[in-house]
Amino acid sequence: MRFGTVRTDLGVETEVNVAEISALDYEGRGVAKVGGKTVFIKGALPSEKVGFQITKQKKQFDEAEAVAIFKVSDERTVPQCRYFERCGGCSLQHISPTAQVAFKQRMMEEQLERIGKVKPKQILPPIYGHVWHYRDRARFSVSLDKSCRLKLGFQAKKTNDVVGISSCMLIPKPVSDKLSAIRELLQDLAEEGSVARFAEFYCGSEIIVLNIAFKSKLRQNEENRIRQWFDSELSDDWQIWLQIEGGVSQPFYPKTDKTLKYTLPEFGIEMPFRPGDFTQINADTNRLMVSRAVKMLDIRRGERIADLFCGLGNFSLPMAKSGADVVGIEGAENLVRRARQNARLNGCGGQTDFIAANLFDCTEKTVASWGRFDKMLIDPPRSGAYEVVKSLHTPYLPQKIVYVSCNPSTLARDAGVLVEKGYILSGAGIMNMFAQTSHTESVAVFDLLPQTGKKLFENKRQRIIKEGGCK
Repeated sequence: MRFGTVRTDLGVETEVNVAEISALDYEGRGVAKVGGKTVFIKGALPSEKVGFQITKQKKQFDEAEAVAIFKVSDERTVPQCRYFERCGGCSLQHISPTAQVAFKQRMMEEQLERIGKVKPKQILPPIYGHVWHYRDRARFSVSLDKSCRLKLGFQAKKTNDVVGISSCMLIPKPVSDKLSAIRELLQDLAEEGSVARFAEFYCGSEIIVLNIAFKSKLRQNEENRIRQWFDSELSDDWQIWLQIEGGVSQPFYPKTDKTLKYTLPEFGIEMPFRPGDFTQINADTNRLMVSRAVKMLDIRRGERIADLFCGLGNFSLPMAKSGADVVGIEGAENLVRRARQNARLNGCGGQTDFIAANLFDCTEKTVASWGRFDKMLIDPPRSGAYEVVKSLHTPYLPQKIVYVSCNPSTLARDAGVLVEKGYILSGAGIMNMFAQTSHTESVAVFDLLPQTGKKLFENKRQRIIKEGGCK
């Protein structure tokens, strides 16, 4: 064990552990080997020599925090946000934007190789956009102390405590500039007896919605207070929605013809949505992501393509506009209804069919019930699409699969399954949808090797014969 000394805020020198950092982990922590044991050090970067203090000891590894940097990486930068050290919203602000992209690319490649035992034939150029003020939606936590003083912000790192904020570098400036005013409104309502559960915003192409959730119905004077506050603080490109007792969010004030929606101009698509609907948090990068996915599918007119975990139709509608007949499958009934509405609105209802189904309970029988697809797009949540890829079988293996992932480890696991089924991982790359955070969005394309279906069918037939089944 190596030691060094640092001077505390009180001017006292104290001894600390010293380590050289070799890599970053998936949370953006520095990785070091100390006495043969792995240590994950918050705030440390590769190539740095740091002084650290252990915060948690476990059998296989330790967790620590950097308290001094003795050798500084060229990629280190000064965090722009004053809440960076406490707020749990970001973890990579101390790393330059270009290094963040490289880190995520390397993380994806390492996970594919280590977990999936696969390597893409081609590494795709990364997709990235704005590194600040890019989030088009976010939910703010609310907490109230014993003195009835309200905090509005994000949860602190590794705890449930709320870090009160008056600005945020990741959300649009018009929203960030109003955080103090929103907190004051919620403070006034709390003092009158109505405490908000949370507040969230959604930025569309023509309106910003502020949705506030309350545990119980508001009194008339409280509703009037919100209206007065809106008239003095916000403009007509905002609207307030209310969510009462865990119910569905409803527009409250003011009445407007403007709708919450995002656009995909390349495909001539407008996508209306409501608070609570799942949408990508970065509209600009989403446009680039959709464009890349559709190009990777190499759609031919009349092809039958599946869009699994289709949501509102973010990929389904552009695929239909490109000439495909699309079947979108989604677990949430409300999203299926919204996808159908969006398809009709955008003139592609005749080329789309949306089905509600639990894709986490998928079997070979389920896959067979869908019929044959020429190609498939999969865009699952963080837990991945293991049940789906495991259930794909001949003769229902699509010739091409594009897999959009928000978790490199589950992408890697599922990639290993697809390669075992006869696919080749033709390409993979990252999309820096969530700059300043360790969250990694990626996309991969799988192509079915020639004769794979016939080989799998013959192997299955021979196995049945060997086990004494039908000949």
